[in-house]
Amino acid sequence: MKAIILKELKLIRKDKRSFLFLLLMPVLFIVMFGSVFGGTGDSGGITLRVVDQDGTEASRSFLERAGQIIDVKAADASELDEQIGKIGQGQFSALLVIPSGFEAAMKQGVPADVKLYRDPAAAASLAPIEAILNGISNGYREQKLAGALASMGQSQAEAERTLASPIRIENVSTASDRFNYVDQVVPGMTVMFVFFIMITMSRRFFEEKKTGLLSRIRSTSIKPLHYLIGMWIPFALTVVAQCAVLFAFGHLVYDLNLGDLSALALIVAALSVAGTGLGLGLSFVMPGEGAAMVVTQLISMGGAMLGGLWVPSYMLPQFVQTIGHFTPQYWAQHSLVNVIAHNAHIADVAGGVVVLLTFGLAGLALAFFRLPGFLRTAAS
Repeated sequence: MKAIILKELKLIRKDKRSFLFLLLMPVLFIVMFGSVFGGTGDSGGITLRVVDQDGTEASRSFLERAGQIIDVKAADASELDEQIGKIGQGQFSALLVIPSGFEAAMKQGVPADVKLYRDPAAAASLAPIEAILNGISNGYREQKLAGALASMGQSQAEAERTLASPIRIENVSTASDRFNYVDQVVPGMTVMFVFFIMITMSRRFFEEKKTGLLSRIRSTSIKPLHYLIGMWIPFALTVVAQCAVLFAFGHLVYDLNLGDLSALALIVAALSVAGTGLGLGLSFVMPGEGAAMVVTQLISMGGAMLGGLWVPSYMLPQFVQTIGHFTPQYWAQHSLVNVIAHNAHIADVAGGVVVLLTFGLAGLALAFFRLPGFLRTAAS
C-alpha cells in the first residue's frame, strides 16, 4: 500500500492538467472576482452625485450634512445636462440639484426647493437616498421649530423635550451576513475547484485500466481494500494541499481573515474526504472516462450554483436554497464562511463537518463495493 501511495503522489506531482484545474484556475478565478468587486464587497456605501447651482453657504452646509452620511460627488453646474443624460443611459440612478436661490429662500422663511433627478427603474437603490434626504429635511424643520419655540420663551431644554419623539429606537448589534466579498469568493472558488479532483481521479483509474496495471494488480496478493486506500490517500492529501495554498493566497494577497485555524483545518479535512470519496465512488460507477468527465463537471458546476459558491446562498431563490442543502458544496461553504466571516469555532461547524464526512464515507463505501467488479472488467 505504501508503494501505491508513493506512486500516486509522484504521478499527481507530474500531472500538469491537475495543476491547472486544482491550483492555477482557482487562483485566476479568485483574482478575477476579487478585482471585479474591488476586493472588498462593501455594499454599505451610498454615492450621490450633486450639482450645486446656488454656491452659497447654505447650500454648502446642506451638502456637508449629506456628506456625513453618504458619499457626495460634486459636479460642475455647467455639466447639469450631461449628468441628467447619464441617468437616462443607466450610468447612475440619481442626481441632486440645488438650484439658485436656495439660500435666499431659507432666509425668507419659505420652502427652499432641491431637485432629485431619478431613474424610476432603480427604485430599490434610490430608497436609501430618499430616506437620507428626508432625514436632513426633518433636521432643518426641527431646527426651525426650535427657533420658534425659543422665540415664544421656552428654554433650549424645554424645546428639546417638546420636539423629542415619543418613540426611541435602540440599536442592538448582532451578527450579520454582510462581509468582505473576499470572504465569499476565496472559500467559494476553493470549494468549487476541490471537486475537480474527481476528474483527476477518474482519469487515473481509467488509465490504469487501459494500460493493464489493474489486471496485474488483481493477479497479485494486494488486497482490494489496500489498493483502494493506497489510491485514495494521495488524492485526499492533494486536496488538503490545494486548500492550504488557496487560503494562504487569499490571506497574503487579500488579507483574508482565516479565523479559528483548528476549525478551518477540520472543515478542510472533511471537505477532502467528501470530494475524494465521491470521486472514488464515481470512478467505479461510470462506464467510461468521458461519462465520468461529464458527471464530474455537472457535480462541480451544478453544486457551485446551488450551494451558494458564487453568491451568498441567502440571495438565491428559496427553492434553490432548499435544493442546495442536499449538496456537499453548501455545507462546506456555509461552514467556511462561518469561520472566516463570523468567527465560528469547532463546535459551531461540527454539523457541517458531519454532513461532509457522510458524503465522503458514502462515496468510499460505494467504491469499496464496486471495486471487485471494476477489477474484473479490467482483467477481461
